[in-house]
Amino acid sequence: MAILPEGFALPPLPYLVALVAGLVGVGVGLTRTRPTVTPAHVLALVPWMVSGSALHVLYVVGALPPAVEPLAGTPAVYLSVAVVAGATWLALDAADLASPQTLAAPGLLVAAGLAGFALFAGLAAGTLSVAWPGLALVAAVVVTPLTWRVVTRLAPEAAAAGSLGLLALFGHALDALSTAVGVDVLGFGERTPLSRVILDAAAALPTAEVIGVGWLFVLVKLAVAGFVVALLADYVREDPTEGSLLLGLVAAVGLGPGVHNLLLFAIAG
Repeated sequence: MAILPEGFALPPLPYLVALVAGLVGVGVGLTRTRPTVTPAHVLALVPWMVSGSALHVLYVVGALPPAVEPLAGTPAVYLSVAVVAGATWLALDAADLASPQTLAAPGLLVAAGLAGFALFAGLAAGTLSVAWPGLALVAAVVVTPLTWRVVTRLAPEAAAAGSLGLLALFGHALDALSTAVGVDVLGFGERTPLSRVILDAAAALPTAEVIGVGWLFVLVKLAVAGFVVALLADYVREDPTEGSLLLGLVAAVGLGPGVHNLLLFAIAG
């Protein structure tokens, strides 16, 4: 069984060297300066996560200039966004301006620009359709607090994860529900091998003809996300800085693909 997602490919060597060098430079800079990290700072990185998703969607639909394309594939897009976001954080910290608001603001501008361009591309091509992606988003907004309530009932210590725990649950709910809509309603495939295993398992059940296959993926994703949030809650309490960053990473693993799905489904019809 394949392990890596479809489309996973390293960028050309010059791009790869530049990305790795940039990532190392930013990493060393952040390690040396150790800017303040609070849950609010991690939440401020959400627009940057959305920027990465939008950039990759533009890559998938072939809307990027050739010189930019190698920076937006998988996994290059993760490195590209990490370098830019990290460099922004370093610059703001050097100017003593690294508040959550100032960290989020550039990301919001970039995310709005990229997402807006993607939506315009879909509109221009006559393929823009936001109904089903919008429904997936609304469903994620509804499901997240319900899941949070279940998780904190079963594991009261999970409440220590706070807003970042909610963000992690929302990110994975969005990924799961948008995937279910894409597979069951819109006819899209799933690129991640492990996710395909779950979807294939649901397809083998007698319920597949009635309710589709995405429901099992949703349940598994929410259960795993809830377990991880509960598991990391003590870490957040004992080491707020590292715990917050780790929960932010967990959130990004769900939110990034989820936003990518919404945008891609919206503009690809």
